[in-house]
Amino acid sequence: MDIAYIPSPSTGVIHLGPIPLRGYAFCIIIGVFVAVWLGNRRWIARGGKPGTVADIAVWAVPFGLVGGRLYHVITDYQLYFGEGRNWVDAFKIWEGGLGIWGAIALGAVGAWIGCRLRGIPLPAWADALAPGIALAQACGRWGNWFNQELYGRATDLPWAVEITAGPNRDAGTYHPTFLYESLWCVGVAFLVIWADRRFKLGHGRAFALYVAAYCLGRVWTEYLRVDEAHHILGMRLNVWTAIVSFILAVVYLVLSAKLRPGREEVVEPDAVASGGKDGHETVPAEADATAEAADATKPETAEAKAKAPVLTKDAPAEADAPEAGKR
Repeated sequence: MDIAYIPSPSTGVIHLGPIPLRGYAFCIIIGVFVAVWLGNRRWIARGGKPGTVADIAVWAVPFGLVGGRLYHVITDYQLYFGEGRNWVDAFKIWEGGLGIWGAIALGAVGAWIGCRLRGIPLPAWADALAPGIALAQACGRWGNWFNQELYGRATDLPWAVEITAGPNRDAGTYHPTFLYESLWCVGVAFLVIWADRRFKLGHGRAFALYVAAYCLGRVWTEYLRVDEAHHILGMRLNVWTAIVSFILAVVYLVLSAKLRPGREEVVEPDAVASGGKDGHETVPAEADATAEAADATKPETAEAKAKAPVLTKDAPAEADAPEAGKR
């Protein structure tokens, strides 16, 4: 009896002459553009300047790619450095293998560098980008579909994904964990957007909410996966990583709300003098006060001096007038 299922692509790469076009890479690139686009809109809404998110992403994205690959290679070293393996494959990022934990960790280092150069707070930038990162993950997970990887247990559900026979995999229909996580990430993005509008999250709390919400879904999808992974106390390594990350994110949410309530009033100091919502140049109140004080101490102009009365020796001083009245 035939069952419905989601077919997998027959190949994950299309050659345009000598140039390979890989589905996995396209999904990553699309995700980056979505994250930067949404992050830029949110940053401007917070009072930042257009283009700042993209400028910092130039630092964050390369660091994130390196971090994601390092996490995957380190936690699955047997795939590249075991007996009969070729260590050169560790550099073949297009074949899949990016750990979100390493991507976020090292990507944060790159973002910190970019924020330092621009003189803006990293937590505010992370809050603006948080839902975009979730949508980027939603796009990136479809790269696993092109590579026929990271699927779950065998199932005959109508939405099962068909996997063809290949190295280290058997043909069959399995839980599409890539689809589950993609949909979960979309939900996380909307959750962060709603909570940010409702509670005015600031000082990194929108980003912490994204981390906590994502980790909940990741524990579930990891439970379904059947690919090879290291286990600690009977649970997959990524499950432990998700649990620890969830706890840290919740602790940060609670402490941050107590220590630094509210939201940053200024996220990009340079934007204050660059223009308001109507596009006209604005000057801070401190600058106005300084200008007025400077005007008060300026010497009189030639025209003012010409109009001023000139006192001669014969002319009585105005201060003597009251004395004349007493006589």
